[in-house]
Amino acid sequence: MRKISMLILSLCLILLFTPIYSHADQFGPNEWHQYRMKSDKNAVFDNGSEPIDFKKFKTAEEVRATPVVVGNKLFIGNHESGDLFAFDINTGEELWHNQVPNWIHSEMIYHDGKVYVGVGNRFFQDNGIRGTGESGVFAFDAETGEILWKYNTEGEVMPTPAYYDGSIYAATGDRHLYKLNPDSGELLHKAEIGSTVSMSAPAIENDILFVGGSGPFPYTFSAYDLKNDEFIWQKEFPDVYSGLDDVPPAIYENIVVTTGLEKAEDGQSPEHFIYAMDTETGELLWKESFGVGEFVKNNKSGAPMIYKDNVYVGSPITKTFYAYDLNTGKKIWEFENEVMKAPPVAKDDVVYFSNVKGFVYALDSKTGDLLGEVELGGTLAPSGPIIVNDTIFIGSQDTNVYAVPLTDFEIDESEDNLASAEDSDDDSNRGKESVENDFPWKYLFIGGLGLALLIVISYIFNRRKRNL
Repeated sequence: MRKISMLILSLCLILLFTPIYSHADQFGPNEWHQYRMKSDKNAVFDNGSEPIDFKKFKTAEEVRATPVVVGNKLFIGNHESGDLFAFDINTGEELWHNQVPNWIHSEMIYHDGKVYVGVGNRFFQDNGIRGTGESGVFAFDAETGEILWKYNTEGEVMPTPAYYDGSIYAATGDRHLYKLNPDSGELLHKAEIGSTVSMSAPAIENDILFVGGSGPFPYTFSAYDLKNDEFIWQKEFPDVYSGLDDVPPAIYENIVVTTGLEKAEDGQSPEHFIYAMDTETGELLWKESFGVGEFVKNNKSGAPMIYKDNVYVGSPITKTFYAYDLNTGKKIWEFENEVMKAPPVAKDDVVYFSNVKGFVYALDSKTGDLLGEVELGGTLAPSGPIIVNDTIFIGSQDTNVYAVPLTDFEIDESEDNLASAEDSDDDSNRGKESVENDFPWKYLFIGGLGLALLIVISYIFNRRKRNL
């Protein structure tokens, strides 16, 4: 009887403590398969871990890619130098450092202990193919940084590749979509897009890959069936002359959203538009103009993000941040600011966006009211911020990746704002890779049961001992 009691006691202790410790072992998600993690591009993950303190992760050169957090590691690459780094998320320690022979605009996606990155630059060859020097996809051991394989492409791979159902997909400056074996780098299939893909990182949802392309004219947006390796539709945008090939599209339910530039009525100035299409047919559901402004250098068209049936996007042309109803295209609010190119991120009814002056702003996602701001260093990366466990991560052209706890934003905790946050269904219903934030209640409940059982067993054991 005593042995049985001790066994039950041991099981109680395991029940009480194991869930909490195992839960805290990993800070970030286990996988990261596409640009900004999810098809809606709202890169938010929360498993209940405490936010980390403000940190700067120092790299070798400009950061223009999205920081990727998997487990307890942060992965990031540098722009012109091609340096790649892995850092310990908690201590800031550099875990490994490697280098590739060309630019890195791509973020390092992660699958099954490997990280994959696209390599290439924006310059054109004499034959019109975009990307000079060595271009392609590299695979690294996520623990050591060792190069496992590389696959060379004729044109650049500046867009972030994507992993899906046992394959790596890369859209390129040589107007093709490559399908590679993730373990060996072997070419499995090669499809001709017909359009140059500059930085429009493919977005994948429901077995379909979506990507924007440019020349030769007209600019074209494509939907590709990954199960049958064929295009299901390609929609031409004859009035677009810039931007569509740079913008990673955002998808939610049956709507895909992107942006592009058309000529204004004066025939010279750029007019910035947002487009929403049916994912199954390519039909244009709605189109709205942000307005007319001045042309900017690089990343000329803002990247959208979808949160709670709204589209949030900044325009570098009009220097304004916008919220639109995803289903109708009705503008909800706008917030004038500075040149902004990056997709924002949203959590608990607060949307965070960055600009080229080094600021990250927190706005009420329903009203556009300014709730707080943080000033960081340098020109912030056009890939935008992400949120992992109430910590914003964002890269900068000052060579750093910044980690900023959300508590650093002076958010107004009025009764109205607290109520809207409590009524929020958060972002856990956005995309298949989102994780429900159910901590601490589930673990406290399990621990409480274990503690109660422990007390009962101790009482029975002590009573039996007294009766002997």
